[in-house]
Amino acid sequence: MLTGALLILAPLFLGFALPLQSRRAMTIIHYTVEGLVYFILALLGLGLGQMEGLASQLGGMAVQVLMLVLALFLANMVGLWLFHRWQPMTLQGGPVEGSTGYRRLFLAGLKPLLAVLVGLLAGYFLLPKLAFVEDVATGALMLLLFLIGLQLRNAGLSLRKLLMNRQGLGIALALTLSSLVAGVLLIPVLALPWHDVLALASGFGWYSLSGIVIGDALGPAWGGVAFLNDVLREIIALALIPVLISARPAMAIGYGGATAMDFTLPVIRSSGGLGCVPVAIASGFLLSFLSPVLMGVFLSLG
Repeated sequence: MLTGALLILAPLFLGFALPLQSRRAMTIIHYTVEGLVYFILALLGLGLGQMEGLASQLGGMAVQVLMLVLALFLANMVGLWLFHRWQPMTLQGGPVEGSTGYRRLFLAGLKPLLAVLVGLLAGYFLLPKLAFVEDVATGALMLLLFLIGLQLRNAGLSLRKLLMNRQGLGIALALTLSSLVAGVLLIPVLALPWHDVLALASGFGWYSLSGIVIGDALGPAWGGVAFLNDVLREIIALALIPVLISARPAMAIGYGGATAMDFTLPVIRSSGGLGCVPVAIASGFLLSFLSPVLMGVFLSLG
């Protein structure tokens, strides 16, 4: 599994090491990343659809997803609340006026589920057993991580400034530690080795990464569990942020996990004001780096 960990981390850090100056190249990378995400999710669904005894395992998968979502939600809320009490965050400026397009964002949040569903139906009803799916998914994931590393390096963000953003750093660490605590509590419940459960708890909302990485290491059923857990975090965050951000901004931003720097950022900005944006970007950026590192390390222990 150490080789698997290197396959996760090496492309990410290689991409982060390469500076780019071309705006056109960054635009192409952006659309390539978007296409790769849905391609990888469809492959995840394909693997699920061709899994032996899928119908008999769906009930167990639903229970495992529910336990993960609830345990992580409760632990994250407690951890982020404690951080809020220790380092309260004051909103600067009011909410940004104008439509936030919540309906559009919720519909966009359902697209990953649709991609997996299409792959699952194709694998279950249409396509024969494909032996190369896992290799293709691994190659696509490595390319995706390399391109994401390029995006993170060339997003115009100073790593030094991100690490010096005390609120963003604190939120990222509070979410990470509370997620690992939830993982420890779930070890006897999920009946997996401790390091595998902690890897499941380290997705932080990055569903395209966690689904494939966990599925490659633990099988398609657990890959589906990891994917659903993280995509549900994103959907719950969209509903939670507008309600919570005015009173508990750290909790609202933190629960968005890695998506706070991209998918949930428009809701954070419109609901909490422009002052929340640097904190959300710092938190999401750091969690986007911690997630593959932690998953790679924990899975390498197996």
